Amino acid sequence: MVRNVIRDLGRLALGAAIGLPAPFLLALVLLSAPATPLGGLGLVLFAAAAWMVRRLAGLQRDRFEVPRPYRPVPSGVLPRARALLQDPATWRDLAWLASQFALGIAGVAVGFGLWQAALQCLTAPLLRALLPDPTGFDPAVLEFTHRSAALAWLLVPAGVGLVFLAYRAPGLLLETQARLARALLGPTAKARLSASVEHLTATRAAAVDASAAELRRIERDLHDGAQVRLVAVRMNIGMAENMIDADPDTAKALMAEAKASAGTALTELRDLVRGIHPPVLADRGLAGAVRALALSSAVPVDLDLRLERRLTAPVESAAYFALAECLANAIRHSGADTIRIAVIDKGHRLSMTVSDDGRGGADAGKGTGLQGIRRRLSAFDGTLRIASPAGGPTTLAMELPCAS
Repeated sequence: MVRNVIRDLGRLALGAAIGLPAPFLLALVLLSAPATPLGGLGLVLFAAAAWMVRRLAGLQRDRFEVPRPYRPVPSGVLPRARALLQDPATWRDLAWLASQFALGIAGVAVGFGLWQAALQCLTAPLLRALLPDPTGFDPAVLEFTHRSAALAWLLVPAGVGLVFLAYRAPGLLLETQARLARALLGPTAKARLSASVEHLTATRAAAVDASAAELRRIERDLHDGAQVRLVAVRMNIGMAENMIDADPDTAKALMAEAKASAGTALTELRDLVRGIHPPVLADRGLAGAVRALALSSAVPVDLDLRLERRLTAPVESAAYFALAECLANAIRHSGADTIRIAVIDKGHRLSMTVSDDGRGGADAGKGTGLQGIRRRLSAFDGTLRIASPAGGPTTLAMELPCAS
């Protein structure tokens, strides 16, 4: 209990300290208006004040986990000052700072004042016994009771009530500060909508690019693989047809070669279909498909699969190919002895983790594999987090929305 009291009072004191520069910074903002005609000095003063206010607002956002709503700021003093002036978040920061100044001071006064009042009420009889005569610096409780013994003892139960109030009040005051921060420092509904539209536009573009790349891959594989094999089959059959009467042995050899080429083409077509949508995924679901991936892996794979239901086909496909790409990257690049795959259905989200004990150093900016996984997941509003320090281990944590 004592630790909680000290923590809450410390947080109230920090809130007051964050709001204390408000008079100086607000005065600087007001001063910037008449100074604007003086060679742009007003803009510079405003930019300096706004920058300091943003730092204070950033501290408050970090305390209460409020996202930052700022627009991008260009380089250069005057362009930056104009951008700050035109950003609505700047003016909301100023409104917050003025409110936080009053709320912070009031919070400290109430938080510490209640404990002081509670302690004086609880010790009123003792204070009266220790200070029977006026001293010139009497505690407020003695002046209030005029050193009456009856009133001093009546204040003891009042002190108990004040202890309860003093214990509860800091939490309520901090919650008030948090609500103020969320109301004025967080993004507005319009900003959230705009960010959502931008995110949807980006993910749609990523999905279109991924789809186009997949179509190009299929076309390339057909052109360079199965199509070449089938052309060879046709040529061999044609030559065998021409030679079957004159040289039956050579015709048989050509037919055997055509048969082998047809088998190879069939295998390549099956692999191509498996790359589009693996039959095992359609037949056995994500859990069965991941088990098949683990069985075909050249590196031992430990599985932790907690899937009690079939997911929608697009989600299963995205999850499967993301896991397959992660596994392939780990086998090719990590030098790991063991790979662990965990797939957990959390109801509204599918959590997937691929970790290995390899050399680490995986970076999405250095290759297209991880970028492709991120694009694939982003099309479903999914996320990819990479933890891969040099020397390992590497952990790729992915999430996909999968509401029923």
